Amino acid sequence: QVQLVESGGGSVQAGGSLRLSCAAFGYIYSSYCMGWFRQAPGKEREGVAAIESDGSTSVADSVKGRFTISHDHAKNTVYLQMDSLKPEDTAMYYCAADYRHCSGVFSEYEPNYWGQGTQVTVSS
Repeated sequence: QVQLVESGGGSVQAGGSLRLSCAAFGYIYSSYCMGWFRQAPGKEREGVAAIESDGSTSVADSVKGRFTISHDHAKNTVYLQMDSLKPEDTAMYYCAADYRHCSGVFSEYEPNYWGQGTQVTVSS
């Protein structure tokens, strides 16, 4: 079993930055995909970014050039650096993980493991 614990959400003005962290606890697979989804009220859930255990990444077009995903193997932690934030980035952000390849940002399957979510609010 894998437990994901997110941190780093908060409120920021447009143009600002935040960094989300997701630490994985429990059994860690040698190969995996970890990433982030977000969901705003009244909108569908959106895959934001994902990273394979080998370091290859996928980022949604809506955040490309502004968000960067990275990982620290030693800490079993994935980060989402969010720069040039916009009000439309306001959402609950969820960390997700699976032992399968990312297939984009989990475009072909529902990840097995989820965090509780962390709120990001961007004011204009």
